[in-house]
Amino acid sequence: MVKNHLSRLRRLLGARPASSASAFLTALLLPILLPALCLSACGQGADGGGLTSVTLNEVAHSIFYAPQYAAIELGYFEEEGIRLTLVNGGGADKVMTALVSGDADIGFMGSEASIYTYANGAEDYAVNFAQLTQRAGNFLVSRTPEPDFSWTDLKGKTVLGGRKGGMPELVFEYILKKNGLDPAADLSIDQSISFGLTAAAFPSSGADYTVEFEPYATALEMEGTGYVAASLGEDSGYVPYTAYSAKKSYLETHPNIIQKFTNAIQKGLDYVNSHTPEEIAQTIQPQFKETDREALTRIIERYQSQDTWKADTIFTEESFTLLQNILEEGGELPARVPYEDLVTTEFSENAVK
Repeated sequence: MVKNHLSRLRRLLGARPASSASAFLTALLLPILLPALCLSACGQGADGGGLTSVTLNEVAHSIFYAPQYAAIELGYFEEEGIRLTLVNGGGADKVMTALVSGDADIGFMGSEASIYTYANGAEDYAVNFAQLTQRAGNFLVSRTPEPDFSWTDLKGKTVLGGRKGGMPELVFEYILKKNGLDPAADLSIDQSISFGLTAAAFPSSGADYTVEFEPYATALEMEGTGYVAASLGEDSGYVPYTAYSAKKSYLETHPNIIQKFTNAIQKGLDYVNSHTPEEIAQTIQPQFKETDREALTRIIERYQSQDTWKADTIFTEESFTLLQNILEEGGELPARVPYEDLVTTEFSENAVK
């Protein structure tokens, strides 16, 4: 098994990456060998209850992904014959590492990760089979209340941003450019703090703003150390922000599992799009025990009001083209990649029938 991973590593490193995709691929491949030593069957066998075990590695554990947690808490995966193991990867690069190494059956992350790996020559690349969110899920948080905030107010300021080449940072820069700002010249974007730690660092940092997902944005507001000034989801427009993907080989050998997984996610989407924030908060509360019900409801209402979640999981070619446009504009696209290779809509179309 290790020999196979060494061969795959050599094949992948044979491609010569460009731009920050090189750093992404390096971070992606170096950790592969260690997990390979302890791999067994990641999640492809049935357990004693007749359920098929599936490991899902998610980019972050955020209320932004409420439909997924509703599907978990309402038993939709069990209804489809799946026993789901959920792992928080803590960043798209780490999720893709887990997917490529075999530590995860399905990855949930920004689809830019699949584009990077494909463009850099991966043979068993990740294919996106279901899209969940259609807007960015993060918010610009300021140190003081700014009811009349304008994006041009960021000129000359310092912002705690996201990882270079990742969707949070790319969408942020996309918005800046839409508003006439040069991300490199008109403000300072601090990318030195690891994903998920910016909210904790913000109060004592010298930054004027931070870009945060929920529940961190609301937590800063409740602590009185930050105030939501703008929604990146509202100001960026519809963007294919996060999607589910699996290796091409896994899709080919386990289409029934992928279909059942997609069915469960569709049920989760149906639920959040037909219930109140209060009802959704009650349902997913076990996933966010540290967030009180009032704050949870407030966050869900915020996401619901800006049309965050799709009605179905179909990842359209138009959305994929927009994603590549954003990557290209941000200088992060090694090469344009074909939609038909990186996206399949078969499972999503079946799920809504």
